[in-house]
Amino acid sequence: MVVQKSKNDEAERGFKSVALVIGVTGIVGNSLAQILPLPNTPGGPWKVYGVARRPQPSWNAVHPIRHIQCDISDPHDAEAKLSLLTDVTHIFYTAWADGPTDAERCDVNGAMLRNVLRAVIPNAPCFRHVSLQTGISHYAESFNPLGPKFHEPPMTEDMPRSGKPHFYHTQEDILMEETAKKEGVTWSTDISYIKRCETSYPNYFQPNPTGWYGNLTIWLHADLIAEQYIWAAVDDHPSAKNEAFNCSNGDVFKWKHLWKVLAEQFGIEEYGYEEGSEVRLSEIMRDKGPVWDQIVRENQLQPTKIEDVCRSWFSDAMLTIALPLDNMNKAKEHGFLGYRNTKNSFIYLINKTKANKIVP
Repeated sequence: MVVQKSKNDEAERGFKSVALVIGVTGIVGNSLAQILPLPNTPGGPWKVYGVARRPQPSWNAVHPIRHIQCDISDPHDAEAKLSLLTDVTHIFYTAWADGPTDAERCDVNGAMLRNVLRAVIPNAPCFRHVSLQTGISHYAESFNPLGPKFHEPPMTEDMPRSGKPHFYHTQEDILMEETAKKEGVTWSTDISYIKRCETSYPNYFQPNPTGWYGNLTIWLHADLIAEQYIWAAVDDHPSAKNEAFNCSNGDVFKWKHLWKVLAEQFGIEEYGYEEGSEVRLSEIMRDKGPVWDQIVRENQLQPTKIEDVCRSWFSDAMLTIALPLDNMNKAKEHGFLGYRNTKNSFIYLINKTKANKIVP
């Protein structure tokens, strides 16, 4: 197994906790890779392994982590590479895979999580905790982003499951089953609004006014979910163990107010909603791959394809449905008081993707 070490690799001795971040090149995984090694991170000092299907990109390589390229959907690859990590104490699981049906999503995502847990937990004598990321469709009948039927908001963690196949629920069941096999191992799940993908940036086009454009909604900064992940995982907060927590920024906003802020970051002068229009980004971007390739070359950006930086189906979903509000009381009552200003979060993330040469 080839484990890629950072240039600033620390000495092996002196670590209090050892994290295995699954999906380390994703949005939340990258935030964990940035925050965990910091000297003041709770539970630290942390040694961090990061797992992804692809080689470590340059914008992720700046973090002092050990990168492991592994296909966790392959049980043999997961066992061969992850069972050797006998010093792991915590797993932060942020990966997922799509599929054509809810049943197939359950199968593939359940298998991926099980492959990781079975490869690591039995072979790591000091293992303590698994953190699992799920999403807002946890409260819906289906993962289908264009038409899920939600519970009546605000969403709270004690709401019952719909009874229909959903891979988040499959993952939760596997999480509880596998952690119960080893005494002293705990778990936590985080129910968040954030999109889980490799990289992402805001898009400009006319939204559907029947969706969220004029409605109050909430959002989530990736660094905040990483902070809540760590808060629930460390030994300082025993009441947070074996619990599920909602996570969002803590404020509300309307996209029609934020649209101007986003447009200004990219120098867009004409923006907003045109009465009677209902344009889907997936239709606009269908043939724009060569255009993005040219933008990458002309601006000397990271070598990405348009499908890496723009998940059109997700943006279509966000512009079509009105996302329900969640309730953060449970996390606050257990001691997590983190928050973010959503407008400032978007500006920060746009500047970060520019600095990392992902967008011009």
